[in-house]
Amino acid sequence: MAAKEFIVAIEIGSSKMTGIAGQKNLDGSISVLAVAKEDSSAFIRKGVVYNIDKTAQCLQGIVKKMEAQLKTQIKKVYVGVGGQSIRGVRNVVAKDLPAGTIVTDALVDELVDANRNMNYPDQEILDTAVQEYKVDSQYQQDPVGIQCTHLEGNYLNILQRKAFYKNFNKCFEVAGIAIAEMLNAPLALADAVLTEAERRSGCALIDIGADTTTVSVYTKNILRHLAVIPLGGSNISKDIATLQMEESDAEKMKLKYASAYTDNNEIDNNLKYSIDQDRQVESRRFIEIVEGRLEEIVENAWYQVPSEYCDKLLGGIILTGGGANMKNIERAFQNHTHIDKIRVAKFPVHTITGGTDDIKSRNGMMNTVLGLLAKGDINCAGVPIDPNGDLFGGQVTAAASATGTDDQRPARKPGEVPAGVVRTEAEKQKAEEEARIQREKEEREAREKAEAEAAEAARIKRENSKWNKFKKGIVNFGRTIIGPEDE
Repeated sequence: MAAKEFIVAIEIGSSKMTGIAGQKNLDGSISVLAVAKEDSSAFIRKGVVYNIDKTAQCLQGIVKKMEAQLKTQIKKVYVGVGGQSIRGVRNVVAKDLPAGTIVTDALVDELVDANRNMNYPDQEILDTAVQEYKVDSQYQQDPVGIQCTHLEGNYLNILQRKAFYKNFNKCFEVAGIAIAEMLNAPLALADAVLTEAERRSGCALIDIGADTTTVSVYTKNILRHLAVIPLGGSNISKDIATLQMEESDAEKMKLKYASAYTDNNEIDNNLKYSIDQDRQVESRRFIEIVEGRLEEIVENAWYQVPSEYCDKLLGGIILTGGGANMKNIERAFQNHTHIDKIRVAKFPVHTITGGTDDIKSRNGMMNTVLGLLAKGDINCAGVPIDPNGDLFGGQVTAAASATGTDDQRPARKPGEVPAGVVRTEAEKQKAEEEARIQREKEEREAREKAEAEAAEAARIKRENSKWNKFKKGIVNFGRTIIGPEDE
């Protein structure tokens, strides 16, 4: 990209909100230009927006911080959707076909549309991962061109509670920040940290965040299962805080002393950890608190892996997120899952460079937002900001500057949405309005056609009625009589 062209992504996390701006280079690498963070623990719970106004203010703060670093306005952003209310649900759509039918793209689209129109009470379909198609009794990834009498589409629908979906969209509207594209955060993360071999051979990606742990299961390059459990690293800190200390101090103790696994023979019963200047806690008690909660997180995460895939994870388990930085985390997962192949993903597989400590640390805490950044392909840069004053006709809000730009995509229809992309509420409303107008047009045309056909049928009926036939007969008889006299 040329100067003053960049992509901006924002991750809304339970403990912090992170914004990042980067430039994609011709060789496919990404250069990070700006990073900004804000504490979000007061208004984001388990990855879900609960206070719209405070979230909007935080978003504005993130954007202003990055604009100050970039010296350029940000006119739109990419944003990831995740959190506790996200879950994957299997659905099957079947269609019986006449003998000799060959499957076409149109038939496949019919199944996709039928799946998209599924109604889940209080739930919104954010995204859909196609599993496979059953053509008669055989399973196929691509059924087009195959002759069959029965076709089934197997889908994994990614759902979120409608109320949370609306709140998420509303906070960007209140903040006046245009969304370039909403992305399925767990899918963006998977694309960033998983290798092709891991996705193909089968793996479980476990992202241990502050308040939630997200489990994504892949085999044959297809997302097979997605679940979010309401447990994360902060639960360990809260348990440590029961030793009568502030959670902030408990977090510091966790980072300094905690280990996911400690062999019983290695525990020094005489060793004590300092809580403050006057108090200490026995190391054994501290270890029991940490390992007790961590064991719950591991067991709940492993429980989310469907039983039919537990023995098919040839790519093993990939751990990421801030919680994966705990010492001996691999050993803890090995003990509870009996999977030996464990990898901690500290950084995306893409080539990403940047001078900030957040990028240099490579601790897995930036993986999701970097994955969102890698997905972006729309220029998010607005006009330059003059530090000495306004020379550009006044500050333009992000929402306004996005209007009418040649790089702003039109609202996608359901069949046009790529995997991993979530339609915003505005896009959905626009698409629904267009669909309504098209439906009314088709109904009007069908009604006019039916009326014309009815009028034509009535005319033919009149012409063929007995009275008309009698009148025509009289006229024809009169012509026959008069004809010879005229000659």
